[in-house]
Amino acid sequence: MSGALDGLLVLDLTTFLSGPYCTMMLGDLGAEVIKVERPEGDEARRMPPFVEGRSQPFALWNRNKRSIALDLKSRADAEVLWQLVKRADVLVENFRPGALARAGFGWEALHAANPRLVVASISGFGQTGPWAQHGGFDMMAQGMSGLMAGNGPPDGEPYRLPVAITDLTAGMFTTSAILAALMARHRTGLGQHIDQSLFEAGLALGVYEAAHVFSQGTRPERMGQLHRGNSPYRVFRTRDGWITIGANKDAFWRSLCDLLDLPDLPADPRFATNADRVRNNDALVPLLQDAFMTGDSAHWLDALGGAGIPAEPVLAYDEALAHPQAVARGVSAEINDPERGAIRTLSSPLKLRGTPATLRSRTPDLDEHGAEIRAWLAGSN
Repeated sequence: MSGALDGLLVLDLTTFLSGPYCTMMLGDLGAEVIKVERPEGDEARRMPPFVEGRSQPFALWNRNKRSIALDLKSRADAEVLWQLVKRADVLVENFRPGALARAGFGWEALHAANPRLVVASISGFGQTGPWAQHGGFDMMAQGMSGLMAGNGPPDGEPYRLPVAITDLTAGMFTTSAILAALMARHRTGLGQHIDQSLFEAGLALGVYEAAHVFSQGTRPERMGQLHRGNSPYRVFRTRDGWITIGANKDAFWRSLCDLLDLPDLPADPRFATNADRVRNNDALVPLLQDAFMTGDSAHWLDALGGAGIPAEPVLAYDEALAHPQAVARGVSAEINDPERGAIRTLSSPLKLRGTPATLRSRTPDLDEHGAEIRAWLAGSN
C-alpha cells in the first residue's frame, strides 16, 4: 500500500531527538526524508549503547531516511542544499535561533527560493522572547516548564521524567503543525514558518496544573503518586509487586471497598465523594495500602477486573514490550536489511488502515546516500 505522505520530500537538518523524531514520523507515513548532516555527523551517532559501533538510540529514530553530509560553509555544498530546498515540501531544523539565517538559510531566503516550502524550527525556548538564545535540552525544558517541580515525592527533590518528554512531545507537536501547514498550503499555495519549542511542549502537558493556577491563583503542590482530581487513582504495592488502580468513580469506589473488605469506608464522610477522597488522601491511602498487601498482584487484578474496576500491573520496559497486548498490536517490528539482516525496532504508533505507516529502510550511515542524491539533483536539472 502507498503511504499517506507518498510524494512528499522532507529535508531533515536536525540533530539529537526532537527534530529527528518528527521527521521519522513523517518518513513512517511515506514521506521521502533526506537527512542533511554536518561532515562530522549528527552528535546522536555517538550516543550509547552501540552495536557494531552504531548508536542504537540514533538508529531507532532515524529510520526511513537517506543521509547526505554537507558543510554549509562550503559554497558547493551550500548550493547542493539550495537545490534540495527548491524541490522540497518541508524543511525541519533545530539549530539555535538565528544560526541557520547566519548561514544564509533563514526563513525569508527559504521562502523566496521556494514559496511552497513549509519550514519548521524546533528550539529550546522558541524563536522570539528574552530566553530565545538559551540552549535548551530536554532537562532544561522540563525544569523551566514546571514538569520537574511537579514531579517526585512531596518533600523530596524535583524529579526529571526519565523519558525525554519535552523532546518527544515537541517532535509530535511539530509533526501535527507540519500536517496542518500542508493542508493550508493546499488552499493558499504557500508554505509557512512553524516555531515550536521544548519549553512550550512541556507547559502544554501541565493541563491539570495550569487549571489550578488559573482558577486558584496559587502554586500547585507536588503530589507524588496522587492525582489532583481523582481518588483513589494511584499505584499500590501488593504482596509481590505493584498495580495501578483507577477507582475514582463512586460505583468503582464502593465495589473496591467490598473487594478489600472495608465496608465502612463508603459511609465515612471523609471518603463519601471523589472530592472528599482527594482532600483526605493522606488518611485514605494507608488504609487501602494495608489491604492490598494481603494478596498477590494476580489475585487483585483478577478480582478488580471481575468488578470492572480499571486496574493493571506495573511493567518494566522489557515486560511491556513482551506483553501479549503489545505483541498483538505489533509495537515492535523488524527491518530486514540485506546487508545487516533483521534489525529490531519500535514500530510506528500511527495506525492508518488505508495508508499504513511502514518501516522501509534502516537508519543510514553518515553520507550513505550523498553520491546518489547529488546524481539525482544533476539529472533533474
